[in-house]
Amino acid sequence: MAVRPVLKMGAPLLRAVARPVERFDAELAALVRDMDDTMRELKGAGLAAPQIGVSLRVVIFELNDNPRYPHLAAIPYTVLVNPQLTLLGAEQADGWEGCLSVPGLRGLVPRYTRLHYAGYDLQGARFERTVEGFHARVAQHEVDHLDGVLFPQRMRDLSRLGFEDALIGQLTPMPD
Repeated sequence: MAVRPVLKMGAPLLRAVARPVERFDAELAALVRDMDDTMRELKGAGLAAPQIGVSLRVVIFELNDNPRYPHLAAIPYTVLVNPQLTLLGAEQADGWEGCLSVPGLRGLVPRYTRLHYAGYDLQGARFERTVEGFHARVAQHEVDHLDGVLFPQRMRDLSRLGFEDALIGQLTPMPD
């Protein structure tokens, strides 16, 4: 399909709550193909529909031989429509995050370490998973986009936000 431009922090759509998907049709499939093309071209671990200008509750993510995250365990390719997250405990861990909508910046972000997510696949079949570690982090990051939240808003200490090239040597690998 097509690699679409990614909206950057400051774009009003990135601050809005996305609309639920009501139809599982060819239009949704085309959107997901464009999301996939865009995520892969930019070497991202995930992408939310609002990041490419579409206010729908759709996210995709995958981690498999991604050069940006060579030390992390694989995450299966997932299309998650109308997601629901349920936290499994209060334990959080800090980890460095980046975002295709906040290019060049990384920040130390606290996230819950375990969660359960449920939603629908591209064909409208309901599914659910219980996940932890980086998989849980990616799910939270992408679903945040659907609620108009970017990772800097989750940070506790903005002194831990910086440009990737200035943070060389300070970025520690996140546990999977």
